[in-house]
Amino acid sequence: MLRCWSTRRELLQCAGATGAAMMVPYWFTGRAAEGAEFKSKNDRPRIGAIGVGGRGTGVAQEAARFGDVVAVCDVDRKHADRAKALFGGKPEVYQDYRKLLDRKDVDVITNGTPDHWHTAINVAACRAGKDVYTEKPLTLTIDEGKLLRKVVEETGRIVQVGTQQRSDPNFRLACTLVRNGRIGKLKQVTVILPFWTTKGGPFQPQPVPPDLNWDLWQGQAPLRDYCPQRVHFNFRWWQEYAGGIITDWGQHHLDIAFWGMDMENSGPLSVEGSAIFPNEGRPHCFNNPDRFVIKMTFPGDLQLLYFVAQDPKQRESITPKEEAELFAKVQADMPEEKRNGIMFVGHEGRIFSNRGRAYGKAVDELKQNPLPASAVKLYESNNHMGNFFECARSRKPPVSTVDVAHRVITACHLGNIAIHLKRKIAWDPVKQEIVGDEQAHRMMSRPQRFPYYL
Repeated sequence: MLRCWSTRRELLQCAGATGAAMMVPYWFTGRAAEGAEFKSKNDRPRIGAIGVGGRGTGVAQEAARFGDVVAVCDVDRKHADRAKALFGGKPEVYQDYRKLLDRKDVDVITNGTPDHWHTAINVAACRAGKDVYTEKPLTLTIDEGKLLRKVVEETGRIVQVGTQQRSDPNFRLACTLVRNGRIGKLKQVTVILPFWTTKGGPFQPQPVPPDLNWDLWQGQAPLRDYCPQRVHFNFRWWQEYAGGIITDWGQHHLDIAFWGMDMENSGPLSVEGSAIFPNEGRPHCFNNPDRFVIKMTFPGDLQLLYFVAQDPKQRESITPKEEAELFAKVQADMPEEKRNGIMFVGHEGRIFSNRGRAYGKAVDELKQNPLPASAVKLYESNNHMGNFFECARSRKPPVSTVDVAHRVITACHLGNIAIHLKRKIAWDPVKQEIVGDEQAHRMMSRPQRFPYYL
């Protein structure tokens, strides 16, 4: 059942002197930050980690290199207690993030909660005067992104989005070469995600564990009976809480595509797509798709194809007819591509980049034909968390800003909307509005459950 949810970018400049409205942390020193571990005890910011499940714990551990974790929060008390022990038993434990944000001595927040809680916590943290490192996907809906952008601008907080591929030299190299014309004029980008099955269920309701605040975990989402398959890692496969692989990995790979395309301040003009829902029509089952093909058209008639890598081992779970229909818009050789990553195709060559390296003739020839001093240079960060703390000190924008991440995740959300409505969506990237489709326009937001209005 359909649910309603609601030119070349200049190098980022230092935004330190923004007036008295910007609250500067006590540990700001004014000297040039280096993104390395803080050496002096009184020079280390105090961190509050909200959402300390699997990925949330990893993020908090990364942050602990640069500051002191003084508070941990999770609606699952077992997660919070485990995190406390991990950090030497020193952090104070909370189940309600609002109580943690009330602490005046907390400078920085890490947000490792499920997708449907990202925006509410990020907004509240900014308004409480905290800088934020937030996990992706940035938002659950397009309108959430508009709100968060406004709040970040109003409060002057530093918010780093956890699209850590921005701090990977391989992805930066690929985008730099593309932006400098090393494959000629760019004509097409192919974004390929790994396959994660969402086949599963029906799942039977179970008693809520005594350590879990199930009502608070659900937050703005519709009220549902508890089952363990709804929480922790598997929340991604439920429309109520997330956009599936399309937003989960999509925020990573489309971010690199936008970077290479020089579309960080823009977006697609049209989006269309189709998908396979392995449990379609079955209640109490995962309800996000696991295979999809999305086509986006950007200004300048630049085309982007976005789909899941097809591994022959997964063929038994898709019929030949389903496969033919799904990949009708994709080049014949592309469905067999087993590597997830980003392929930039120009009139004079191509570059493929993934979490291993950058590939292509332009990459291989770089030593013999280096870029000139006048070449376009992209923001350089080689440590995503370090860059966040560096920027929290210097007040310059981080490598992965809310403005850019909002543009990227908007494209992902548009893909989901097009898939559910089974029709092409027209998008105005300047006004940031869906054009000529009232039903689709309403899906830029979602109804929110009382009292968890954003």
